[in-house]
Parts: sequence; C-alpha cells; structure tokens
Amino acid sequence: MSRNSVVNISTAAPEDQLADLRGCAHDEARSFLRAYDWTGDPRRVLGWVMAQRFMDLGTALTVFLNGQPHRFNYMPKRDIPKELSGAALMLDSICLRLNSGFYLVWPDQDVEDRSRILRWLEAQAEDRREGRQGRYVLDERIVATLLENELRLDRKAETAVYHERRSLLRDLFSPVLELGVSRRMLRFHPPQEDHDDDLTNLRY
Repeated sequence: MSRNSVVNISTAAPEDQLADLRGCAHDEARSFLRAYDWTGDPRRVLGWVMAQRFMDLGTALTVFLNGQPHRFNYMPKRDIPKELSGAALMLDSICLRLNSGFYLVWPDQDVEDRSRILRWLEAQAEDRREGRQGRYVLDERIVATLLENELRLDRKAETAVYHERRSLLRDLFSPVLELGVSRRMLRFHPPQEDHDDDLTNLRY
C-alpha cells in the first residue's frame, strides 16, 4: 500500500481495507489508522489491526481518542444506541489492551497527540476528585512512559551492545519493566545469558 493508496483505501469496503493493511508496510498501516474513520462498526478492521504487535502505544492512544470515547464514558451500556454498539465495544477492547501494557513505547517516536492525551488524563483526574469514574480509565503509569519519553534513544545507539555487568542492566530497566519495554530495547543485552536471572529470560 503506497502513501497515495492510504488516502484511497479510506473509503474502501472493510474487506479491502483489511487486505491492504495485511500487505502494507507497518508505518503505512499506522499512518492509515491514525486517520481511520470510525463511522459505522469499526470492529472488522480495527479488531484485527489493533491486535497486531506492530502497533505502538502512541498510535493506539490516537486511534482510541479518534473513536470519541467521551460519547460513551458516562452512558450506561443499556442506553448505547445499537448502531453505536460496535464502536463502544471496540473502544472497550482498545482500552483493555492499553491498560494491560500490550502496546509498547517506541524509543524513536515522539507523541503526536500529547495535548489530547493530557486533556483526557486531566478529566480522568477530575472524575477521581469528584468521586466518579467513567467507562474508560487509562492507566496513568503506562501512558507516562510515552508522555515522559522515558525510553527515547539515540538512533546511533541502535546497534550498540552493552557489556556492563547485569546489575547495571537491571538498574536501567527496572523502572519500566512492569509497564512494558519496547522490543527494540531488548536488543541491548549482554552476549551471554544467565538462566538464573529472570530478566534475561524475558522474551517478546
């Protein structure tokens, strides 16, 4: 799928969109998704692509916010119109993946939707202060790994291999291990593994 076809495919049938997404480059798929039209039931397309490992946290948050979760955030499930139920369920699925740490931060990518993400988190904090909770509550610890740019690396360091002692490696990774570490970060590892060390047994 070329960059021109990203625009053309936006009005195609869901099966054609899926066929293009399955065959295109990952960066082109992410570009398409950031502009995806949530009109109708998005589950046929987003249900597949949002479960793919090439989805990064920043793109996933943009897709989530594009689905206008505020429409359903305080609405009882029984009151959601039938024609919008697919969108609400897709937002449920994306929110669950976001909070589980499924989507990882990519060190060489910045936040494209920082202002919208911050506004959502501010509204979420206001809800807490007033003793209410919406349907979609994002885990601030996970979102912080993106907003605070904790994992950003210099592109020139991409092929480096660290030979420092494992205690140093553990110190570097420990603050973000429970939040999800970029698979690309795991390229930076000692050349020999100690199978008694639980960190080196991580596989992504």
